[in-house]
Amino acid sequence: VTNGGKTTLAEKLKKLLPNCDIISQDDFFKPESEVETDERGFKLYDVLDALYMDEMVKSIHNWMKSPASSGVVTEEPQNTCDNLKNTDDVYILIVEGFLLYNYEPLNELWNRRYFLTLPYEECKRRRSTRVYQPADTPGYFDGHVWPMYLKYKNEMEENASNIVYLDGTKSQEELLSCVYSDIIQELEKLRK
Repeated sequence: VTNGGKTTLAEKLKKLLPNCDIISQDDFFKPESEVETDERGFKLYDVLDALYMDEMVKSIHNWMKSPASSGVVTEEPQNTCDNLKNTDDVYILIVEGFLLYNYEPLNELWNRRYFLTLPYEECKRRRSTRVYQPADTPGYFDGHVWPMYLKYKNEMEENASNIVYLDGTKSQEELLSCVYSDIIQELEKLRK
């Protein structure tokens, strides 16, 4: 969901996990001139066609081929638990974005899937406090953003599995603790 805390959570996890890097879907938006406009004049940013998804997949595959040379900082993470000591051979890529599970070429890549949710009113409130370039036009949230969120969420629920839903109204600390603990358990499984 837009403004659910995806980037904040990813950045906090990166500080705690060894050899961790982030690829953000926001870095793959097409320029405004290439984004379609609907009959109401809304720029259609909340659809897959507004993104260079093939480039994103290529970036993820390039990282996977050579994570050690991907520019990942290998310094000791902050507050690392004992289970993550001596993890020079562990590389973690966090891919964060709003339409990740609706793009079939990505679905075979995930070890874990997290999906942040927000109720309509909280989402709209948070969205109204952000400044976008280009700026949201009046009615954009209700006319495009929220309907596209619901559409893609329904699609995702029909086609994707093993998704951990996270309540975006919880504190950043609660969300971080939940996901961090889950990742630690996943790393322990992979190391066995």
